[in-house]
Amino acid sequence: MQSFFRDIFIYHHHFNQKLGEQLQTHAGTVPERANFLFSHIVLAHQVWNSRILGQQPMALNQTLALDQCLDLDRSNLDKSLSILDTVDLDQTVYYQNSKGQRFGNLVRHILFHVSNHASHHKGQVVEELRRSGIAPVVTDYIFYKREEIH
Repeated sequence: MQSFFRDIFIYHHHFNQKLGEQLQTHAGTVPERANFLFSHIVLAHQVWNSRILGQQPMALNQTLALDQCLDLDRSNLDKSLSILDTVDLDQTVYYQNSKGQRFGNLVRHILFHVSNHASHHKGQVVEELRRSGIAPVVTDYIFYKREEIH
């Protein structure tokens, strides 16, 4: 299971970097919502990594500069890969959500959630690019695998 998650997080990082670079290229043309959503993707990943590692999470509802997003995305990948190497995926992590409610989830469930969450919001960023008349980067996993083979 570790190798599967490793592949998924490397895939997300690959397209987060491409999407962030595309947003930078079209700065001023793309609605602020696209930047907010992109920030949300990387901030949420940081929050979940922090919960797993027992560290202080960043605030979710902010818009980071795109270069900060790209840096945070690199850091998120490193931390997620470290989690995969050092944390039992069947371990329960207890945390408080943004409303102060306490929950506990298995690490593997959290990691799967992070991946789904990123895919969902990446789709929203892609839609914002399309609405702005910009042909977005294709972020589908299968395209990543096709690129990897060639």
